[in-house]
Amino acid sequence: MLQERRVYDNRRPVLGVVVPCYNEAEVLARTHTRLTRVLEGLTGFEYELIYVDDGSSDGTWAVINSLAGERCSVRGLRLSRNFGHQAACLAGLRESVGDAVVVIDADLQDPPELIPELAALWRDGWSVVSARRRSRDGETLFKRASAYAFYRLLNSLSDHSLALDTGDFRLVDRELVALLTGVPDKNLYLRGAVSWFGLPETSVTYDRDARQAGESKYTLRKMLALSRRGLLAGSVAPLRLSTYVGTAVLTGGCAAALMQRNARLLARPGAFGAHAIALGVVGEYLHAVFRQVQGRPDYVVQDRLGCADRPATVTSAPPSRQSRKERVAL
Repeated sequence: MLQERRVYDNRRPVLGVVVPCYNEAEVLARTHTRLTRVLEGLTGFEYELIYVDDGSSDGTWAVINSLAGERCSVRGLRLSRNFGHQAACLAGLRESVGDAVVVIDADLQDPPELIPELAALWRDGWSVVSARRRSRDGETLFKRASAYAFYRLLNSLSDHSLALDTGDFRLVDRELVALLTGVPDKNLYLRGAVSWFGLPETSVTYDRDARQAGESKYTLRKMLALSRRGLLAGSVAPLRLSTYVGTAVLTGGCAAALMQRNARLLARPGAFGAHAIALGVVGEYLHAVFRQVQGRPDYVVQDRLGCADRPATVTSAPPSRQSRKERVAL
């Protein structure tokens, strides 16, 4: 455990909570009730609660509108269309002015009651406190098995260690928020980027609950897209796949030529498959480069809700209120 604790002069630190939402009108009021109960009972902190509507087509924005009118600590952000979960998380991080920021989904699968434990570990000096899933209630065997395999595959292929069995439910320090929101990468994979910076990181384990209402918005197509983004962003292994496949095909062709003396029957289809895979992998990276050089924003904000006297919206790389050395006392 770290031996340093964060201390502040003449003020309490601000804990920001970012809640990305996509068609969550059914559950959002319950989510708000549990979140505010936890945050108001959190001693030693001020708090801000930011709901990000990621282009919902139901009444999500209307619910956020009513919640933001109740108190100045609650704000709303509406994106012009559905840009995706990672973009919504990034938008909330850029909007937040908290000294530490928690990202949590709106479906109540991740318990808000875990936030005080995350905040306590941040007080002890950790820059990142991730919530690691011990069990996943209400999810299919396929989803549990595929998630388990993906995290371990990505960790084995990645150029740096990643937190296993961990989604976007975590607390990050203002220093890391500034780094994340200042990264120029398009289609940023937040889960991998958090670990890439190498700041002090710990985790707590919890049992993930079933959804409280509605249906999961992470379809198989979206899960595959997120997995692809994570693999391309965190590893060069796919780029080297063509070398591995080419070597295997060449070895197989040589073996067939020696054993059957008719290498053409096996070598030609193998060579064609190897070339196709190689072109596909290169195409993925070219597409990522194309998205990067286009220079389009990660998202477009259509509306903001909140008190007129709220802090000004931070920039893409928000400065901390105090430097890390000033905020951390031995």
